[in-house]
Order: sequence, then structure tokens, then C-alpha cells
Amino acid sequence: MGLSVPRFSGGDAPVPEPGEPFVCSWSGGKDSCLALHRAVAHGAIPVGLLTMLVEEGRRTRNHGLAIEVVRAQAESLRVPLVTVASSWSEYEQRFVQALRELAGGGAVAAVFGDIDIPSHRQWEEKVCSAAGIKACLPLWQMRRQEMLDEFLALGFEARIVAVNAAVLDSRFLGRSLDRHLVAELSSLGIDACGENGEYHSVVTCGPLFRQPLHLIPRDTVRRSGYWFLDYELGTHPNNGPDPQSLSHF
Repeated sequence: MGLSVPRFSGGDAPVPEPGEPFVCSWSGGKDSCLALHRAVAHGAIPVGLLTMLVEEGRRTRNHGLAIEVVRAQAESLRVPLVTVASSWSEYEQRFVQALRELAGGGAVAAVFGDIDIPSHRQWEEKVCSAAGIKACLPLWQMRRQEMLDEFLALGFEARIVAVNAAVLDSRFLGRSLDRHLVAELSSLGIDACGENGEYHSVVTCGPLFRQPLHLIPRDTVRRSGYWFLDYELGTHPNNGPDPQSLSHF
């Protein structure tokens, strides 16, 4: 793919070795995308994108993305999408079950996009241990600005799809993640990476994508303390999601 091997900075979390098959915990946002990129650039082989959905199976957990959007991402990335619909009470159980099935299909590692919240890493190591695979965090303890600079310099593009209403208002929805926005968030005292859930993003194109996603903004809704912008998937002339790219457990 012509990717440069990344420099892993400041972390002690393992990364998939060159040639190792891995599954990426996939939110559709910038962190999981950059983690995927770093693992691929290191020579590992993605065999699945694992996305957790709400109970009825039409939207992703946390980011609230329509399933058609993550399906189109997977199609463009040319990596199979694996989805699991679950309540919060069964989330861990269903996640481990999915990892076990992926491990049965050859995955030896799971990649996550967390940066520096210890409890998140502990949970990821716990579920991976239960599934018999290793947890890999390619972004672990990266400096915030370094991570954002790398994401943007690589040519990835993302938009804000959700904001925590307690710290940001809905005017940030739909804005492109660029250096101007990063500076604005920082000036407001907001973690520019949104590591504590200040905002969520959706990646629309970049070096791993075969073609960009065309997203059409629809309704803005508030639920569970967040503002969400609902996106509908549009199509470019030669760009349409492949319904066969979606599988269910």
C-alpha cells in the first residue's frame, strides 16, 4: 500500500507483528482508524472490523452511526465488517464471543484505538485474554498533538458526528476535523482528541480507503446527554456499499 512504518512513541502496549492477522475494534472514528493504519503499516493483516451496535442493530454504540455508514467504510477499506447487536448488560459477553469466533477464523490479535485511559486498556486486555488473543493499542500514550498531526498529515478526513452536550454545543456537529478545529477545541479547554468522550467523529476518506464516503447530514437529535448528527449515506457514481460486506453474529 506504500505505507510508511510508524514510530510507536511512549507506549508499552504490544502491536501486531508483521504478517499477523488481527481484528480492529471499529467505531468508525479517527482513533480506531489511525490504530488500524498503524497496525497495517507495521505489516499486520486486518481480517475484520468489529463494530458493536445498539439492540435493534441499526446504529453503532456511542457514535450513533447508521449501519450503512460503517458498512460503506468497510467496503472502501476492503476489510470484512463484523457486527454485534447488544444491550449494555450483555456487551462484554457478546464482545468476547465475537473475538472468540474471529480467533477461530485465524485472528491472533485485536487492535484498539485508546490513548491513555488505564481502565479502558484493562478491559481490552481482559476480553482479549478471555478470547485467547492479545490486545494491541498502537496509539497508547501518544501525545495528543502528535496523534492529531499524524492523522491529518496522512490525509485522513473526519467529521464530528456527536458532542457531549455538557461541554460542547451542537454547532460543532458536522465540522471537519482540521487544525483550525483542533486549535478551537484546545482554546476551550477541551481534549482535542476527545478521549474522555467530549466528541465522536466519523472518518470519510484517507490512505486506506479505496474511495471516499459521501455523507448527507440529516436530523440533529439529543439523547443520553449527547447531540448527534444523523448522516445518510449517499453514493458517488462508482461508489456503492456492498451488502455482502456485512456479517452478523
